[in-house]
Amino acid sequence: MNVLLLQREGTDLHHTLFSSETSRLALRFYHPKKKSCGVLVTCSTLSSALSLVAELRWYIRRYVREPLFELEPDIYFTHQLAQDVYYERTAVLGPGWQYRKIYGIKDGKVISSVPMAPGSTIEEYHQEYIGVDRSLEIWCTQDEVEEGELIATDDEGASGA
Repeated sequence: MNVLLLQREGTDLHHTLFSSETSRLALRFYHPKKKSCGVLVTCSTLSSALSLVAELRWYIRRYVREPLFELEPDIYFTHQLAQDVYYERTAVLGPGWQYRKIYGIKDGKVISSVPMAPGSTIEEYHQEYIGVDRSLEIWCTQDEVEEGELIATDDEGASGA
């Protein structure tokens, strides 16, 4: 289980985490790896990943755009969905998960977030991501997809005025 901590724009998250004694102590057994978009931390289980995110809560609120949990290469799920899977047991992840979105990443920054239609594949969206270095498929809760759709709708309305 990997946790990808997507850094906020203008933040070198790896440097920030290792310049603080508190976060260094929390990460001492994990050996985080610096990535262009943040920090990747390998944990043994979902419960240890959730525990680490809870332990780094202050840093996450301040310096992290979003913590993501890796299901398989380039497929991640959100913190809310991870909590639903682990604590509530209301979600069972598997093929065909219907609540998904794509993050387009360029130069280490998330530059776009687009909800995915149920049953679609990430390859169907690549035309919308011309100019991105990488795209990540993010599995999320129904509420998180609907929030993304509202934000996209509001942005489109604002630019058209």
